[in-house]
Amino acid sequence: MNLAAYETLGFFGRDPWWLVLLKAVFCFAFLVGTVLIAIVWERKVVAWMQLRIGPNRHGPWGTLQSLADGVKLALKEDLVVKGADKAVYILAPIVCAIPAFMAFAVIPFGPADNEVSIFGTRTPLQLTDFPVALLYILATASVGIYGIVLAGWSSGSTYPLLGGLRSSAQMISYEIAMGLSFAAVFIYSGSMSTSEIVSSQQPTWFAVLLPVSFIVYIISMVGETNRAPFDLPEAEGELVGGFNTEYSSLKFAMFMLAEYVNMVTVSAVASTLFLGGWRAPWPISTFWEGANHGWWPMLWIVLKIQVVLFFFIWLRGTLPRLRYDQFMKLGWKVLIPVSLVWLVMVASVRALRNEGYGFGEVVLYVGAPAGVILLLALVRDVLKRKPEAEAPPGGGGGAGPQAEGAFDPMAGGYPVPPLPGQQLPPVPRRRSRAPKQLQDALNGADHSEGS
Repeated sequence: MNLAAYETLGFFGRDPWWLVLLKAVFCFAFLVGTVLIAIVWERKVVAWMQLRIGPNRHGPWGTLQSLADGVKLALKEDLVVKGADKAVYILAPIVCAIPAFMAFAVIPFGPADNEVSIFGTRTPLQLTDFPVALLYILATASVGIYGIVLAGWSSGSTYPLLGGLRSSAQMISYEIAMGLSFAAVFIYSGSMSTSEIVSSQQPTWFAVLLPVSFIVYIISMVGETNRAPFDLPEAEGELVGGFNTEYSSLKFAMFMLAEYVNMVTVSAVASTLFLGGWRAPWPISTFWEGANHGWWPMLWIVLKIQVVLFFFIWLRGTLPRLRYDQFMKLGWKVLIPVSLVWLVMVASVRALRNEGYGFGEVVLYVGAPAGVILLLALVRDVLKRKPEAEAPPGGGGGAGPQAEGAFDPMAGGYPVPPLPGQQLPPVPRRRSRAPKQLQDALNGADHSEGS
C-alpha cells in the first residue's frame, strides 16, 4: 500500500508554472461559482419547503439573486466600530476566508495518472497532493475558525464576543470528532493522501465500510461550518448576529463567502473520503468502462458535492437550532466516545485481517466485546432511569420533590416551562402609582360611559 501511495504521488510536481496557475484559478473560480449557485439554490429549496416562492426577480427565475446581493453589500457603507481593535477587526474576515479556499487545493477531480491533456500537457485533474493531505485540510479548517474568534473579540461588543467564545468551544468540540473519523479512513486506506484514499475505495465506498465514521463526519462538518442546527456563534435570536454583528459591507460579505466556501470544501472532503471521490456511482460503473476516465470523473465529483450541499440545505429547512448545553453534550458525550470506540474496533479488525484471520473469527473477537459493552451500557441506562420513571411528577401542589414548594423553573440549571399540572409562583409586583381614574380607564371600567 505504501509503494502504491508513493507511485500515485509521483504524478504531482511535474506541471509547468502556467498550468499550476491555471489549476489554482480554476479552483478559485469553481468555489466562487458554486457558492453563487448554492445561495440561490438554498433560498429556492427552503422556499419550496416552506411553501413560498423564493427569489424570482433578478435574472431568469431569480438565478442572479446572488450577484444582486453581492452588489448591494459592496455598495453599503463600510463602518468600523469606534471601540474595536482596528487591525484585528479588519484582519478577521481575511483570516476566515482565505483558508477556506486553501483547503480545496488537495481535492482530486480525477485520477492521478495523467489522465487528461490541457493545451497539449498531460496532467492529473488535481492541483496538488502530498502524503499528509488530510492533515493539511484539518490545519486550514482550524485556522479559518480563528477568524470568527478574532472577529468576536476585536469588535469590542458583548454579543460578538459571546459568538466568538461559542465558536472556539465549537471548534474544540467538533474537530476532535472530525479527526477521529479521519483516523478510521487512514487505517483502512493506509494513506493520508487524498488521491490514494479515492483509489482505495474500489469497489466499495468507505461510507459503506465505515458507516459510523461517515455519520460522525457528517455531523461534525455541520458543526464546523456553523450551519443550522449548529449555528450557535451567529444565533440571531440570542446574539443579534453573533460574531459578525458589528461588520458591514464587504467585510460582512467575506464572512458569508467563507461560510459557503467552507460548505463546498467539507462537501468535497466528504465525497473524497467516503463517497468514492471522482469514481462513478455503482450502477454506472458496472456497464460503462469509460465512466472513470478522461473528463467524466469531474462530473461525478461535482454531482456528489451538490448532493451533500443539498443535505446542508435540507437540515436548515428542517431542524431548529440546538440549545447550547445540548450542542456541547452531543459533541463531548456522544460523538467523541462513539468515535473512540469505533476507532478501536476498526483498528482491531484491520490488525486481525492483516494477521490472516477469517471473517467469522474477526466478528467473534471484535463483535462479541462490542456487544457486551453495548449491553452493559443499555442495562446501566435502564437502571439509571428507573427511579425517575417511578417517582411521581412534581408540581406546584402535587406529590414529588417539589410538593411542598412552588415549581422552580431553574431547577435543572436553565429555564424550563412548567409541565401539565405544574404552576409557576405568582410574580411579585409593586402597586401601581397611576391615579385611580387612569387605572379604571386602562382596565376598561369606563368603556360603557364613553359609548
